[in-house]
Amino acid sequence: MRPRALTPRARLFYATIPFMKKRVFLIHGWEGKPHNHWFPWLSLELRANGFDVSAPQMPNAATPNVAEWLSFLKGYVGTPDSHTYFVGHSLGCIAIARYLEALPQKIKIGGALFVAGFSGRINVPEISEFYSLPFDPSRAKTHSKSFVMIFSDNDPYVPMARSLEFAKQLGAKTILERGKRHFTAREGVTALPSVLPSLLKMSS
Repeated sequence: MRPRALTPRARLFYATIPFMKKRVFLIHGWEGKPHNHWFPWLSLELRANGFDVSAPQMPNAATPNVAEWLSFLKGYVGTPDSHTYFVGHSLGCIAIARYLEALPQKIKIGGALFVAGFSGRINVPEISEFYSLPFDPSRAKTHSKSFVMIFSDNDPYVPMARSLEFAKQLGAKTILERGKRHFTAREGVTALPSVLPSLLKMSS
């Protein structure tokens, strides 16, 4: 049996349904910039796969403030939904987790991927506010079922135990990279292939 052709009214109806494009926000870390390290590579790969990619410059990245970063994210992202994804590097991971913690209860996002994220003290006083203020991971977890943590076995700033603790708090899948240190361009990391399939799987 041939499928029934759409009537003109039906075609008009479907034409008015908005196309929900998948959005990805790339959040850099302390002293970071939106086009550092592997962010440019990832932006190109994601756009080639149909994503709308945004990599904002976080305010006062050299002297970051929790309230300022969260306020900025709230205004920049607008209203997130199930087609919204986040990728964080280092301090950007904590910013994303705290942003999720503060979202209204009913909002659900597509997922978040963390690279070199951490929980607890890492002996960097300049950013201590981000990891010392109270944080309820159970509230952040309610906003998505898809979290991935990528960490390195020789990160000079973030011990593996801190990354694993962060992953456990959020129920994140873990991916161990060997020899990637802190995933920066200075350390030779200008592409991070393990990120892309994880995001594509989240959004499928």
